[in-house]
Amino acid sequence: MEMNHELIGSVRSVWRYPVKSMLGEELTSIRITERGLLGDRAYALLDRETGKVASAKNPRKWPSLFKFKAALMESLDARERIPPVMITLPDGTSVNSEQHNVDRILSTALDRDVSLRSQAPDTCQLEEYWPDVENLAHRETVTEEAMPPDGFFDGAVVHLLTTATLDRLQSLYPEGSFVAERFRPNLVVVPASAKTGFVENSWVGRTIAIGEQVRLLITANTGRCVMTTLAQGDLPRDIGILRTAVEANQANVGVYASVTRGGVIRRSDVVAIE
Repeated sequence: MEMNHELIGSVRSVWRYPVKSMLGEELTSIRITERGLLGDRAYALLDRETGKVASAKNPRKWPSLFKFKAALMESLDARERIPPVMITLPDGTSVNSEQHNVDRILSTALDRDVSLRSQAPDTCQLEEYWPDVENLAHRETVTEEAMPPDGFFDGAVVHLLTTATLDRLQSLYPEGSFVAERFRPNLVVVPASAKTGFVENSWVGRTIAIGEQVRLLITANTGRCVMTTLAQGDLPRDIGILRTAVEANQANVGVYASVTRGGVIRRSDVVAIE
């Protein structure tokens, strides 16, 4: 760590989500490039009827996406093609992206006509349902949201979240389960010096160093949506999760980042701010 860097924490966990809006995989290390963690959001489902990307942001249309789990079948580096993905269906059976009938199997499981894609259309859109929660941009409506070009990301290619933020939200709403999985971060950071509260708010506009190689520019707070309230795994549906985030931190939980220098991120890497 360089002398002018302030230690702010360490990496607790690293997550990748190979198929947009499906459950992902926890990793011990991953290479990151300007396009994000290798293999993250590498695939998405397209709704053949609308041409839009399938997203758990509209759980009324896609109520079961969080019951699917995706994992890449091979390791990869920045020079290789995207490897095939194995998708575990809600009934426990599996299908991989190289099977000729993968679209039919997924369409049957989702009860909608879908196509698994690894190449984003020229223009990507998804639908977002806004629940009945005060102080959100919309209430009880579905909006069409544009996605950034050349990928299947909602806002930015990297999403970070601190355990301090989760602990703060948990203290405000003890009945809820504020665990990282609800918020789908790529990197979970444990703050140094027992810092508490929404510590990553102060990182916006700053560059952070992870390990010896990686540099991320923190670009914005991560505004949350209905996805955080959905049931997944052992976590129950809970609208109070989003309501607490809205009341406590203007619906922001975590931060978005762009990659200014790539490299390998490992669990337990030191995190510092420049």
